[in-house]
Amino acid sequence: MPRPRSESARQAVLEAMRAALSSSGYEAVTIEGLAEAAGVSKQTIYRWWPSKAAILGEALLEGSLPAIDLPMTDDLAADLRALFTVQDDGETVALARALIAVTATDPELGVRLNERLAAPIREWTTERMARGVASGEVRADVEASVVADQLIALGSYGALLGVPLGQERADALSDLVLRGISR
Repeated sequence: MPRPRSESARQAVLEAMRAALSSSGYEAVTIEGLAEAAGVSKQTIYRWWPSKAAILGEALLEGSLPAIDLPMTDDLAADLRALFTVQDDGETVALARALIAVTATDPELGVRLNERLAAPIREWTTERMARGVASGEVRADVEASVVADQLIALGSYGALLGVPLGQERADALSDLVLRGISR
């Protein structure tokens, strides 16, 4: 019979993951480094989590999330371009790839992560589409939840490929979305 999980050891590993993300970035995180920082053995970590991506998923679910500064101006095109740019740095791409891996291997955790991590983009999209409808930029029949899903999917696809979108693609994607929702 396996030993029960020590809650203090689990919390120490999750905190070590959050600290490593802040200081070094996801790509630099190693199981060895997490074990050392948490004061546990590598065997303990491997017994509880199948990968560093799984640790990341749990750490993000239970910890505070980095604030995402999403634009809300009078220029919908600029706001969309800025949204794609926010998702476009190398560290965000690495994190997104790890989260895609977690989602693929643990659907339940993936659903919970999606609910938590996608919420700011869904909320932003709902408010931004409502403002766009009120200003006459966006058709009244545009469903904000569908637009939010597409914005998240476009960013996720870039992460899945492992490359930032780049400014040219961000501009092209923004134009494509605008053509679909504009009055």
